[in-house]
Amino acid sequence: MSTYRLRPTARKKKKQPLRFTATCGFGLEELVREEINSFGGNSIETSPGAVSWNGTLETGYRACLWSRFASRILLELSRFDAPDTDALYTHAGKILWDDHFTTKSTFAVHATLVNSAITHSRFASLRIKDAIVDQFRKRFGKRPDVNPLSPDVRLNLHVNGTGASLSIDLSGDSLHRRGYRTGSGEAPLKETLAAAIVRLSGWLDRANSEPILLDPMCGGGTLLIEAALMYSDSAPGLLRKSFGFMGWNKHDPQLWDRLIQEALDREGQNLPEVWPQFLGFDADPKVVAAARKNVIAAGLRNVVVIKQRQLARLESPGAHGTLLTNPPYGERLSEKEAVKYLYRCLGRTYQHHFSGWSLGFFTANPDFGEMLGVEWQQRYRLFNGPLKCQLLVGHESRLTDRTPLNWAFKPLEAGSPGEDLANRLIKNAERLFPMAQAEGVTCFRLYDGDIPEYNLAVDIYEEWIHVQEYAPPASIEAGKAKERFELSLKVIREVFDLPHSRIFIKTRQKQKGSQQYQKKSSVGNLFEAHEGGGRFLVNFTDYLDTGLFLDHRITRGRIKELAQGKTFLNLFAYTGSATVYAALGGATSTTTVDISETYLTRAQSNLALNGFGGPLHQVIEADCLAWLKKTNDRFGVIFLDPPTFSNSRHRKQTFDIQKDHRELIEEAMRHLAKAGVLIFSNNFRQFKLAPELEELFEIREISEETIPFDFGRNRKIHRCWEIRHPFNPTENASEVF
Repeated sequence: MSTYRLRPTARKKKKQPLRFTATCGFGLEELVREEINSFGGNSIETSPGAVSWNGTLETGYRACLWSRFASRILLELSRFDAPDTDALYTHAGKILWDDHFTTKSTFAVHATLVNSAITHSRFASLRIKDAIVDQFRKRFGKRPDVNPLSPDVRLNLHVNGTGASLSIDLSGDSLHRRGYRTGSGEAPLKETLAAAIVRLSGWLDRANSEPILLDPMCGGGTLLIEAALMYSDSAPGLLRKSFGFMGWNKHDPQLWDRLIQEALDREGQNLPEVWPQFLGFDADPKVVAAARKNVIAAGLRNVVVIKQRQLARLESPGAHGTLLTNPPYGERLSEKEAVKYLYRCLGRTYQHHFSGWSLGFFTANPDFGEMLGVEWQQRYRLFNGPLKCQLLVGHESRLTDRTPLNWAFKPLEAGSPGEDLANRLIKNAERLFPMAQAEGVTCFRLYDGDIPEYNLAVDIYEEWIHVQEYAPPASIEAGKAKERFELSLKVIREVFDLPHSRIFIKTRQKQKGSQQYQKKSSVGNLFEAHEGGGRFLVNFTDYLDTGLFLDHRITRGRIKELAQGKTFLNLFAYTGSATVYAALGGATSTTTVDISETYLTRAQSNLALNGFGGPLHQVIEADCLAWLKKTNDRFGVIFLDPPTFSNSRHRKQTFDIQKDHRELIEEAMRHLAKAGVLIFSNNFRQFKLAPELEELFEIREISEETIPFDFGRNRKIHRCWEIRHPFNPTENASEVF
């Protein structure tokens, strides 16, 4: 009997799991970890900016298709020690590269080095490239080409200390490139970060109770688009045309097609019957146009609505929702000042119009976030590129409207020093306060040298008193003038019974040369005053003027009425208060020109405080006359309020209002639309308008009409004219401006 020996069957090697790494922005690691777990990843490890796991190729493909927060998905090919670039070459040469791509493929190597003795990432990439090319030449006699911009296969070298890993980049382009962005504003928010902001804001969990998501400064609309894609369970990779693995030899097309079909089925099954409202606004019309294109490209034309609107015009579209935004950060110092007050405006708008709403606020200036006056429930530390940022999430406003001061006036005892001044102050207060209240005025002049011995001006700015001492005439001895002024201050404090912190004192005198631009002190705070429905920053300490000329109150109101639907130009704009009035009145655009960077910074801040900004509200630092000569723009309303005299360091020659006003007005009128109006004002008491101007233009003096009630004693505080082009019935009076 024959016996047969059975041949032992060969044991199949257990297939080793693949090792993947998802890179991501700092702060997003836990969000990516949750995703990888849902994709079926095992042995998940998290490190700063990366999440690694073991899994099948399917988990890597799912990460490419579904990850909303990862930047790249890397499949590890080899891990080795790399103390120097020779080690890079040696270990890269041990990998059989024809398993991954062919000589007809293009490839690129990207290297990152952390705490490595290898100091040049480009040289490290070059050594990997050399190893690959040399191997192909040796084995096949020809080599693949390098294409750093759009390779068929992208390799990733990561060296940390002496440890190195070499991987295939399955994603190709960064996963934040979803495929829908066609354009955006400056510094667009990456889609991966936008998705994280939406998730961390908590809105997705509250969408049923807060069915409106609104971004008042939406830029390219990325926050809203990502939110809509998340709400509808749409895979973020569906719109992409290519991935890195598509040029890889081991790509499994059948597996990928199955995952794509699964994603399409999920999207169809989870398509909402009733969508929440996704609303976006931006001040820049060009950015709005780009955002709308992005929305269409994302397939959300009927879901996400984008409109051009200034923050000043923002109102709540419903009782409950979430206001989620990534406002401007401000790169330059002047921009940061404006951004600070834009944040304050947003906080005020949230308080007054969005009661019952949640607020998500993403910013690189978290300290400014406190200006919103919101009780923040959560703070998340994130990065926007290299910028350290925070997402602040809150549900309640802690801002309260300031209670107006209840003014009271105490007369001095009979025979007290300064009794005559006290009586005049009380008499003026009893007359002017009711008039101010009747007209809704909170900033006005109370006293203006009424008694010659007390040569000063006293202005009320809501709950503050601003005292300006006029320079005494030469006939008054300096010691006597000082004694009278000190008595005046004592009387003011006793009559109004206010703490020192509410009273600000300045000495006003005729300024010469550069003195008119110099600070009176080194440090000062800006206070917020109200006038004509607007808010204005006033400085009681640093400069002679506060930044709000009280005698122009009626003139500014006139500008507000005239500017509706027109373009507005403000020359010698100072702090831009007239520009704010024009914007509040509905000007289609404003241009603010002044030679002082300091004044223009305040003008930008005033605009931002009232919710205006962007390219429709330009602020230009320039000599006004020189600027008029080189520009060809035309405006519907122009405000021209030049100084009496100026020889600032910016000018090569001095400016004198009497001598130079004719040229200035003629140049300004060249920029006035045919049916427009120029308002010309100055405060030079001896000023005489050049008679030649009346032969060229229609001129009407409106000085008396523009003197406020509180300047009745000093009706020569300024003079003002309206200037128009002569009416010509043969010309088209319907000119657009």
